[in-house]
Amino acid sequence: MTETAPLSGPGVEALVRRVIDVINAARPMPLSTSVMVSRDEIIDLLEAALAELPEEVREARWLLKEREDLLSKARVDAGLVIEEARTRVAQMVQRTEVVRSAELKARQTVEQAEAQARRRQHEVDDYLDEKLEKFAIALEKIQSAVINARSLLQPQMPEPEPDVELDPGTTSASEVFDQDEN
Repeated sequence: MTETAPLSGPGVEALVRRVIDVINAARPMPLSTSVMVSRDEIIDLLEAALAELPEEVREARWLLKEREDLLSKARVDAGLVIEEARTRVAQMVQRTEVVRSAELKARQTVEQAEAQARRRQHEVDDYLDEKLEKFAIALEKIQSAVINARSLLQPQMPEPEPDVELDPGTTSASEVFDQDEN
């Protein structure tokens, strides 16, 4: 395993100590606790310290920045995904409600149609029963008329008197005219 370089090299530490020494040796401002330092000297020392920092520190800072950028982008993407999911769920719920409503409407329509069909079937049955009853009455009248007409067609023969003898070879009048029995 390789040893990694320390985060601050010996040069960086010396430059930071030099900045501290410059600030400690600075002259105090009259009537104040503030000190006067040479701005250019401090900036030069700090820039030199930054230049002395190992490459790993710069890379680490760059990686941290990239990490923050990626996290920020991931949060935005996650928010978009969540919002899209919420929208889809809302659409699915709405579609589900529409389907439920349509199914309810369809059931009601089918029930109404079945009730109407039953009512019409009863109406047709009643109508046919009425017509058949009238037809039966008409048939009874026709049958009565046929029976009356047939009875009118049959000759009314007087009954032979018992004291009159018929020839043994002849048949009686009732046998000749009784056509219904044969």
